[in-house]
Formats: sequence, C-alpha cells, structure tokens
Amino acid sequence: MNTPIPAAAPADSGFVDGYLPDDEVLSSARARADDLGCSSLSAGAGATLRFLAATLCAKAVVEVGTGAGVSGLSLLRGMAPDGILTSIDVEPEYQRAARVTFREAGYAPGRTRLIVGRALDVLQRLTPGGYDLVFVDSAHIEYPGCYELGVSLLRRGGIIAFHNVLAGGRVIDPSHRDPETLALREVARAFREDERLVPALLPVGGGLLVAAAI
Repeated sequence: MNTPIPAAAPADSGFVDGYLPDDEVLSSARARADDLGCSSLSAGAGATLRFLAATLCAKAVVEVGTGAGVSGLSLLRGMAPDGILTSIDVEPEYQRAARVTFREAGYAPGRTRLIVGRALDVLQRLTPGGYDLVFVDSAHIEYPGCYELGVSLLRRGGIIAFHNVLAGGRVIDPSHRDPETLALREVARAFREDERLVPALLPVGGGLLVAAAI
C-alpha cells in the first residue's frame, strides 16, 4: 500500500511545551547542546518520553542519539529506579556533555551505558526482545534501518518512538523528494503497515511517531 501520509492536526506547541517547563538541570543541558551545535527535543516531547517510560515502568531503554542528555534525562526520570539507559551516539563530545547532565540530575554512573558508535552497528549487538522502550533521534537517513533493528529489540508491550518525523512539514509536502524526507516517509508507512505494531503519530516535538509491540 502507498496510502498518503495525512497531515497532523495543528497544535499550540507553545502551550504544550510550557505546560511542563524545563527545570534548571534541563535548561543547563539545553545550553550545552546549543554550545555543541546539537539539537535537543522540545519540552513537550521530553514530557511525553517521560510519560511513556513511566507507563511502562521501564527498566531497559535504548536511545539512539545521546546529544547533550536532554532526551536521556527525560527517559531516566520516567524509568524504574533500577532501570538502565543505553544511549548511542557517534560523537564522544556529546556523550561527555550528557554525563554532566546525568550527574547534575543526581543519577549514578551505573544507571547509564553510553556507547560511542554508529547506531546501525551497535543496535545489532543488543539483546533481541530485551528492551521496554527504544527512542530514536538521529540522522533521518538512518531511520529505516533503526526501525527494523529497533522493533526486534522490543519485548511484547514495549514501545518504539521516532522523533521529528514530520521534519518541519517536509514529510507531508509531496514536492520534497530528498533522501532524508523519503526515509521518513518510509518509516511512517512501515509503522502503519507493520502488523506487529499498534502505531500513533503524536503532534509533539516536530512529530513523535510511536508504536507498541503486540
């Protein structure tokens, strides 16, 4: 099936992001991200990740795209007290910044496992069916590969989530045919057509595509 991807309903992103504003630790993490030139997800998207992790009482979470620790901190705050976050990034400098974020938030080093490397290489080495939640926020061109590998990591009832899948409206504009936009459309269709998943597209963080494994 090649059914067109419908446009998401408009949302007041300012109100959504201000509903649960950043605390001092998250604000500091965003400042580090800005200094490094890496992106960080919105407050609304971060609150959604925390909600998902808390709903699952997640003990094992994989994050693709560590950045300066904004999304990782959101996940940790929702996870079970003994949960471990595995976070993957190709940039060692980003992960050094993330360690500062996690330390400032009071998390012991044993709560995180930071791995430097390409996501598509590292994900293949993780335990299939061993994770409660997989979150991907990396190069869009890698999203299809992360989808295939990420779904295989989920336990039954686990959740996979991809950030910024609407890409500022490019995905719903047929005039955009660049490789990254095509990759995002491929992942959106795959989520919708995969009989192993129950998907939804949430209008936060530039489009948060989520699905539960059944």
